[in-house]
Amino acid sequence: MASLSSVANNNELHVVMFPWLAFGHMMPFLELSKRLAERGHRVSFVSTPRNIQRLPKIPPSLSSLVHLVELPLSPTDGLPENAEATVDLSYHKVQYLKKAFDGLEGPLTRFLESSSPDWILHDFAPHWLSPITAKLGLPSAFFSLFNASALAFFGPPNALLGGDDDCRTKPEDFTVPPKWVPFPLAFRLYEILRMVDGLDRNASGVSDTYRIGSAVLGCDIVVIRSCMEFESESDCLRLLEEKIYCKPVIPVGLLPLAAPAVKDAMGEDDKWLDQQGRGSVVYVAFGSEVTLSQEDVTELAVGLELSELPFFWVLRKPSSLTQEEWGLLPDGFEERTKGRGVVCRGWAPQQRILAHPSVGGFLTHCGWSSIIEALEFGHAFILLPYLADQGLNARLLAWRKLGVEIQRDERSGSFTRSSVAESLRLVMVSDEGAELRANARKMAEMVGNKQLHDQYVDHLISYMQENRRSHVTRKAWPLKPGK
Repeated sequence: MASLSSVANNNELHVVMFPWLAFGHMMPFLELSKRLAERGHRVSFVSTPRNIQRLPKIPPSLSSLVHLVELPLSPTDGLPENAEATVDLSYHKVQYLKKAFDGLEGPLTRFLESSSPDWILHDFAPHWLSPITAKLGLPSAFFSLFNASALAFFGPPNALLGGDDDCRTKPEDFTVPPKWVPFPLAFRLYEILRMVDGLDRNASGVSDTYRIGSAVLGCDIVVIRSCMEFESESDCLRLLEEKIYCKPVIPVGLLPLAAPAVKDAMGEDDKWLDQQGRGSVVYVAFGSEVTLSQEDVTELAVGLELSELPFFWVLRKPSSLTQEEWGLLPDGFEERTKGRGVVCRGWAPQQRILAHPSVGGFLTHCGWSSIIEALEFGHAFILLPYLADQGLNARLLAWRKLGVEIQRDERSGSFTRSSVAESLRLVMVSDEGAELRANARKMAEMVGNKQLHDQYVDHLISYMQENRRSHVTRKAWPLKPGK
């Protein structure tokens, strides 16, 4: 990696980062910000005041290069006070956060005009950004936190914008692989029914598919948190660049996190993990966005009990729910599993737990960031997706023989305690799961290869240096009707 002093001033970049208001999006943007700053480039990380206060502290060695820019949201009907991220809201109120986010168009424009950056890396949400960057002559990159396979499934931007024959108009259209994807990748019906509001206009007046299509069509390049080594079997990086998007698609690597710090030790929970056999514990967690129903909590708990496996379950109450609204564990569950399992209510240091040698598998919601963290330590997966791209990620991992999905009802998405227990035992201890465990261990060599992923970051930087503001001429893509 280049030292700070080795980057010549005339090659120094000023990059604006503009993530969507979800911590699962802000954290990878922040991680890439730090990678750029480590190489001597200046970063302006733009978000709302409360979100910036909740982000991890920037290391002192990088603080002069990473500028945290606060743009407050305007009061918006339907959006609770102090709600500035998806974690603050129930799923059905996120549409009001999108409406408030769109109100940042003016403040962001003024910031870009006054700060003269070389590039902006943005998320899927700002469908209004392209005319602004065109007017300013500012190169833009859509930084996708979906992997290439998931992006390929959603298809070309015109299909997302409703402008061609490949436009999918009903939920069932998403339950079959599209003609441009050469392997079995599709949503289950229950997944797309849960997401159907993302296909239509919401309180913001714009659908999520329109936002994604706008992000792809309006940017100069697409940057993906992935790498050739992971995507090679599906060939989706090449598909995106040559056939689906017809513009540069640049993998930035998986951005694996640094080794967990000793200060993240967990006291009694650490002692419990130390007492378990190597690779025997299944870690159970569903991220910051998923809200489990009472039925799901019950079936998961009894399934864990029936599996007879050691487990570490992070059971986080969503901030959008009261204690009375939140799911309860079955009577006597914790007493019956005492010593064999841990239930951690609230936040837990996920990377620290996944890195522990006693952990051998991960029952997960299939968020891409969580998948990367687990693969770094060679864990096989028990797959239980809920939102957004998670179902596609689950299909991809199952296709790659890295995990097994818990069987669910095709329409309701419900699952049984027996299906939980069977899937856990298959992945963790059965002879049938030996191939999954071996594949996951093999994957750890690639995901944890820091030098490999640093090279991807360096390649992106070289591209941005060669195509910075003074070297490009831009024009806005034409807005289409039918948002």
